[in-house]
Amino acid sequence: MKIGIGLPASIPGVSGDEILDWARQADSGPFSSVGIIDRVVYPNWDPLITLAAVAAVTQRVRLMTTLLIAPVRDAALLAKQAASIDVLSGGRLTLGLGVGRREDDYQAVGKDFHRRGRRFGRQLALMKRVWTGEDATDGAGPIGPEPVQPGGPELLIGAFAPAAIKRAGRWADGYLGGGGDPQAALGLYNAVAEAWKENGRSGTPRFVATNAFALGPGAAARGAEQARHYNQFLGEDAADQAARRVLTSPEAIRQVIQDFSEIGLDEMVFLPQVPDLDQVGRLAQIVG
Repeated sequence: MKIGIGLPASIPGVSGDEILDWARQADSGPFSSVGIIDRVVYPNWDPLITLAAVAAVTQRVRLMTTLLIAPVRDAALLAKQAASIDVLSGGRLTLGLGVGRREDDYQAVGKDFHRRGRRFGRQLALMKRVWTGEDATDGAGPIGPEPVQPGGPELLIGAFAPAAIKRAGRWADGYLGGGGDPQAALGLYNAVAEAWKENGRSGTPRFVATNAFALGPGAAARGAEQARHYNQFLGEDAADQAARRVLTSPEAIRQVIQDFSEIGLDEMVFLPQVPDLDQVGRLAQIVG
């Protein structure tokens, strides 16, 4: 099982230099990818712009959105931006996409939260056309650049609802799940794999998941507070649950790796809740 590490770009107050230093250190190993999560109404860094900068200071690790809220963006421009990062990085982009659960993100950009699933389905079809060199719309002409990865960047979809599972099986290269219960994640992955087969696709989808972490002296309290702050939109109880799920010891991280490895996970991306650069080295010592 591969191990990736998130960038601290969603932690309020983190600087650009800190993000790039983090990416450089992650690129030195042993991590397979660097991930980044998305919000609109939150003091985080834009995922695509951040990954473009990270592409310039890394050579090895894959660049992954874990995940990007697609329906708050224009599909043609999103396809162009993703292709651009794929070219700049030499074909290292993994585009994790989903619809998100935060209505305020949609309100901020003037999009309909309640029709986001339908919009997402149309976006996926359009982006695939763009990445294969077809016109985005009749007579509009092709949109470049041509991605390094044939057919476009690797595409993962995070999904829970039945309609979303079917979209993942039809369009995606893999499934992006959350942490927590490995068996629950496996159940959703199996549903995506079944939808994959129903669409006549060969092989199997990739299986990726994420978990939050905070390591070292004083990190547990800080990490819990960050998780609580980020998830406060869900309500106090859910935010407290997110805070309790932050992994704060080497033993807890090793156990999660073992549990998810046993169900056949391809890659786990650990998302930081503390921006200190020593978090990269602490996690590397555990998983290296």
